[in-house]
Amino acid sequence: MSKQAYYKRLDSYNTKEIQKDILIEMVKGYRDKVGHRTGGIKLYSELKRPMIALGIKMGRDKFFNFLRANNLLVPKLKNFHITTNSKHQFHKYKNIVKDSVPTRPEQLWVSDITYIKTENGHNYLALVTDAYSKQVMGFKLADHMKTSLCTDALKMAVKNRIYPNEKLIHHSDRGFQYCNTSYTEFAEANGMTMSMTEQYDPYENAIAERINRTLKYEYGLKQTIKNTGLAQKMTNQAVYIYNHLRPHLSLQLRKPYDVHMNPSVDYKSYKKNKKEVRKLKN
Repeated sequence: MSKQAYYKRLDSYNTKEIQKDILIEMVKGYRDKVGHRTGGIKLYSELKRPMIALGIKMGRDKFFNFLRANNLLVPKLKNFHITTNSKHQFHKYKNIVKDSVPTRPEQLWVSDITYIKTENGHNYLALVTDAYSKQVMGFKLADHMKTSLCTDALKMAVKNRIYPNEKLIHHSDRGFQYCNTSYTEFAEANGMTMSMTEQYDPYENAIAERINRTLKYEYGLKQTIKNTGLAQKMTNQAVYIYNHLRPHLSLQLRKPYDVHMNPSVDYKSYKKNKKEVRKLKN
């Protein structure tokens, strides 16, 4: 090898090492800002322009190989805590949205509860999410699982509506909080039609389950937090990032708030058998 070729190759190697370090910092920086479990497709979509600006030439497949080689792929996780108690005397509604998908914002809201661990014991987070745009419409964090937890979240969602004259379905599991007459009467008084899961199939409330998981595992809510006050601040921040900054594959890599205000995407179902899915009519 000639001296010229040697130094040319050395220069190329040093450049690649520098770009590698820069790209690792870009990935970590983006995840620190938007979510620690942001996947490869979203990362590539969001970092592609900055990479080009820095002269880093890398296709999507090579980018995934880069993530894998540097232990930056997102590991799989498991669920543990149960927050649903369906053994109660309240009326349980039928599932009227089974095998159907929304076609616009505020046509279908999904609700669920998840737990947040603190050094003083469990807190609980109630969420109301728009199924079409994936925007979190309302939420409430407290140290109890009373019906008021869910009602307060729903009140926030009602306050945040921008299409109040459209028909709206409220879908949830059969937990006593959602079946309690004080909750159902408030929902129906605000023009909502009630719908509930009938089986233990996670796909019956897949969107709510998925968003619970995302907020907890991507924004630090899965860890044991010092107290309720800090958990509240972290939840507020997580919801804001989720709604305004985090791109969604199901939204063609757009953000929930943007899609909610400017609906122009085809809904992507979480159901495995897409042939069984139909569009909601109302």
